[in-house]
Amino acid sequence: MDISVIVPLFNEAESLPELEQWIDRVMKQNGFSYEIIFVNDGSTDDSWNVIRELSRTNPSVKGVCFRRNYGKSPALNTGFRRAKGDVVITMDADLQDSPDEIPELYRMITEDGYDLVSGWKQKRYDPLSKTIPTKLFNATARRVSGIHNLHDFNCGLKAYRHKVIERIEVYGDMHRYIPYLAKNAGFTRIGEKVVHHQARKYGKTKFGLDRFVNGYLDLATLWFTNKFGVKPMHFFGLLGSLMFILGFVAAAAVGALKLYNMHAGNPYILVTDSPYFYISLTLMILGTQLFLAGFVGELVVRNAPGRNDYEIEEELKTQAPE
Repeated sequence: MDISVIVPLFNEAESLPELEQWIDRVMKQNGFSYEIIFVNDGSTDDSWNVIRELSRTNPSVKGVCFRRNYGKSPALNTGFRRAKGDVVITMDADLQDSPDEIPELYRMITEDGYDLVSGWKQKRYDPLSKTIPTKLFNATARRVSGIHNLHDFNCGLKAYRHKVIERIEVYGDMHRYIPYLAKNAGFTRIGEKVVHHQARKYGKTKFGLDRFVNGYLDLATLWFTNKFGVKPMHFFGLLGSLMFILGFVAAAAVGALKLYNMHAGNPYILVTDSPYFYISLTLMILGTQLFLAGFVGELVVRNAPGRNDYEIEEELKTQAPE
């Protein structure tokens, strides 16, 4: 099969028939064998009944229906696990992503050799309350991820080589960082294509301030786990050691100051009466706890079942042991 199109959706019953007809027309015009996987993320409208009807009239239409709303990332991950196409396309169901972009995205994967191609909605028709936070978010994501050629990490219209979706797991709200997840899995041929963005035809946007804030928190989590997830002692051990040494030096300075004042006949106070002694003691305790946290993290990583799973692109005349 040439192409799998994965469409996560929530309450998009009005747009589904038009989207299915549009995708079908593009596929037939270009001679692609294809499937459309609609993932209904707990919609409360008539979306699932619409998908059932589309599946009866078009054998290429498939669907998954969640019992409740889990979010876009679980919906995408579920679609990825069921996709059979050599190239996998993801797009939103609100008709803001144009299926006319599919042939060029397919060509960039199959002919230009990209592992992943992300759309860039250079001209957007969203309100300023969405476009301004999106620009700030993308600027931060570019800097943290090191993928400097992408301008729109969160664009729903993306194309993937099938082996990419086999090696990444999208969970929580990590769909915003699929290019970063792919890069961490060793797929570095990541490209971008300017795509046409259309104004929403039905319904209303589901973007809110909570998504903007959560996006930054998810980015911090992804960066931290990628950098220190395999070697937690490198972070906790270093930070704990620095805090312990700082606390120890501060405690020694408090004691030395008392001894000096005693020797010089100056007024002095007991070490335990000094607030700096308790600050230094707290630093040493926190440093010890952080060091132990790093040690426990190392034990957990050492016993993790996937500790020796590595991304191997190709082998020549070798075979992995059973």
